[in-house]
Order: sequence, then C-alpha cells, then structure tokens
Amino acid sequence: MTFTAGIDVGSTYTKVVVLGEDLRIAGRAMNPTGFKLGEVARRTYEEALSAAGLQGSDVAYVVATGMGRHQVGFKDVHVTDLTASGRGAVHLFPKTRTILDVGGQTMKASRVEESGKVASFRLNDKCAAGTGAFLEKTARYMGYSTKEIGPLMATSKQPVPISGVCAVFAESEVINHLSLGIAPAEIMQGAVDSLTTRSVQLIRRTTGQPEYTLIGGILRFETMVRSVREQLKHEVNVPDAETVQFVPALGAAILAHRRLKKLREVRS
Repeated sequence: MTFTAGIDVGSTYTKVVVLGEDLRIAGRAMNPTGFKLGEVARRTYEEALSAAGLQGSDVAYVVATGMGRHQVGFKDVHVTDLTASGRGAVHLFPKTRTILDVGGQTMKASRVEESGKVASFRLNDKCAAGTGAFLEKTARYMGYSTKEIGPLMATSKQPVPISGVCAVFAESEVINHLSLGIAPAEIMQGAVDSLTTRSVQLIRRTTGQPEYTLIGGILRFETMVRSVREQLKHEVNVPDAETVQFVPALGAAILAHRRLKKLREVRS
C-alpha cells in the first residue's frame, strides 16, 4: 500500500496525518508548535509514523501546510492551509460549500467548489479577540484551563456581552464583569458568543452558502458549535472531536496522493 503524509504546522499546534491509498487515516499525531518549527514538524511526523506502525521509507509523498509549512525541510511540496482545509472538509463532508476554521491565532472562512477548490475567502482582521486564543486567555485569567472551557460553558444560563473588537479592550470587559461578581460561566459564554458573531460575519463576507463545515480546535466545544448554528440559522457539519483539528493535515495528505498519482501518470 502507498502511504502519504500531511503536515500542518499551525500557529498553536502542529498536526500530522498519515494516509493510506484507501484514504483511511493510518496514523496521526499532534504537538504544541512552539518556536522550533522544523524540529516539532519532524518529531510530530515521527510520532504519526510510529502510530501507523510505519517507517519514513514507507511514505511516498509529504505535503506541508499551515503558517510554518516553509520550515518543513523534508516535505515534497507545500500548499496553503486554505487549500488543504478545502480538500479535507470536502473529503469528510462531500457537499461542503463553506468552511469556517477557528484556530488559536487565526480565523478563516472560505467558500469552496464541489472539488474542494477555494472560490473565495476572508481572514479575521480584528486582533486576537477574533480567535481561539482569546477564549483560552479569558479562561486562564479566571483560573481555568483550556480543557475546562467546555464544562464551564455548559453551566451558563445568562451570558454577558463582550463587545470589544480588540483583545486588549475585550480583556478589560472581562475584568469589569468579574469585578461586578458575574459568574465565570456567563463571561466565558459571552466570549464565545462574541467570537461566534465575528465568525458569522466572516462567513457572510465570503457569500457563504450551505453546506457549512466547521473545523479548528475551538470547535471541539459544543457550545461554540451551537452558537454558530443559531446565528447562521442553519445546520452545520462538524468532524468528530478527534478529527476536527486535523482537517488541514488530512487535506494535505489527500493532495499528496493526487500529486503522486499525476507524477506516476507522467512517468508512465
């Protein structure tokens, strides 16, 4: 069997997917990106190979994506994360036409064709208040870990608004709400609702249309998914919790198979 790999060096986490020619995931791995991008890419790749029970020589083609894609020294080629996300999302949900990707440092909305090719896109341009990092920072300020965000929001009954478009001003609002004795759950859900409003605005700027597919680490939280669904007034697709962060890496591995096939056709 021929195997390929997709490596997504994101701003917060680096993810790797090893894919068989049947397009089934053979192995995957994820690590915090840190500042030594080349090293973490190699380490995460080796962990994914180990999970698949493979050696480096078993992988025929490697495609890198993400903001650190240029730092992956052992790649065969690199593609943008928008391109990789489009291929990955359409593979999981073939009728996908709009993708919302909420990552740690960026938020992107793209409209894709039936093939997964990107037709239009918009990027968040409103500071960190429009990314997952703001939610994580808000949680830490109130004494909660990232893992506790989901359970915390599940107890919210009356979220308070967070209107700041800049992370600095939004943080000031959080501090003010805490000083007034407002429960952390209500503040956390308010931060999520604020992020959702920005994400839906981004989708509309791409002239997004159904089906909508949501990806990125923040979409692990059901309250975020529910908030997007309510503001869009439409159903959404969300990969399972183990896959939602790996969609760009999956798309890169799929593109590796397609690239490999074309190369073999040329040689024959």
